[in-house]
Amino acid sequence: MNYKSISSQFSRAAIAIGIVGLLVQAAPAGAADIPAKPEAGTFKLGIEPWLGYGQWHVATAKGLFKKAGLDDVNVVNFTEDKDLNAALASGQLDAANIATHTAMAMVAAGLPVKIVSLLDFSLSADAILAGSDIKTIADLKGKNVAYEEGTTSDILLNYALASNGMTIADITKVPMPAADAGSALIAGRVPVAVTYEPYISTARAQNKDVQLLFAAGKDPGLISDVFVVNEDALKSKPGQVLAMLKAWDLALADYKANTKEDREIIAKAVGASPDDLVTAFDGVQYYSTGEAKTAFAGDFKTKTFVDVLKAAKTAGIITKDVSTDIIDPSFVDAANK
Repeated sequence: MNYKSISSQFSRAAIAIGIVGLLVQAAPAGAADIPAKPEAGTFKLGIEPWLGYGQWHVATAKGLFKKAGLDDVNVVNFTEDKDLNAALASGQLDAANIATHTAMAMVAAGLPVKIVSLLDFSLSADAILAGSDIKTIADLKGKNVAYEEGTTSDILLNYALASNGMTIADITKVPMPAADAGSALIAGRVPVAVTYEPYISTARAQNKDVQLLFAAGKDPGLISDVFVVNEDALKSKPGQVLAMLKAWDLALADYKANTKEDREIIAKAVGASPDDLVTAFDGVQYYSTGEAKTAFAGDFKTKTFVDVLKAAKTAGIITKDVSTDIIDPSFVDAANK
């Protein structure tokens, strides 16, 4: 968190390739093998302050974990990816919320996790910003571009360039935290910046000439978040994992029915006011487990996964191929039986 958090310390850095977890081999469970009743005990969930994970905060505030049958959910807050990744690798966490490309990097580094559900897509909450004199991605050739390397901003920039027959070598890199990129654009230190909400809205409010040159919604899912579970927990706590997904669905249903109230809960949890995050919320698409089930059987697996992996490899975040076998759809299947 993260890459869309309120402060630059929460930016999503790529997972260090040297991290290695315990290689627990767990065969994917079939939906019929997952118990409907959660196992007793605590489920430990790692989270960072990004509103895309907001339904967990709604579930906490409104007692929806209990409603889903869970005895105790310990939501552990992190401010940096490296700490969350280390906790997941060492078995201190059962599950975590991370970007799709980060999940791929974890698996590439040897961490035994599976993607079990899709949480959100960023549509307009991640974007390349530019002044009025730059009209197209092709106009970026030779320009200074501010962005945070190894993050979702890196993914988006590489994808946009590749879509226009260009590479990162065609621009001049100006590495800086995503939280600072918009300010650099406004101050005239760079003509182009890659960032995310709420920094997009802030930059555009301060300078009406700032435009969205390219948004994540050009390829829905390119910037997305997933729910990953340690394979040891998949094997020992499958009922709890299923109950967590049911709690997410309960929270999302409540969010749709009580949007203003639940946005206040989420905004408070990530350290902002609801007014500051209106545009950010509108730029994010939440996924129910039913929608995740459909996505896993369709475009997410056949197109989105391929696009994210290619962009991550181009950016140097991942150095080898990762198979779609890292997706375990059995839990979203079981949640929608």
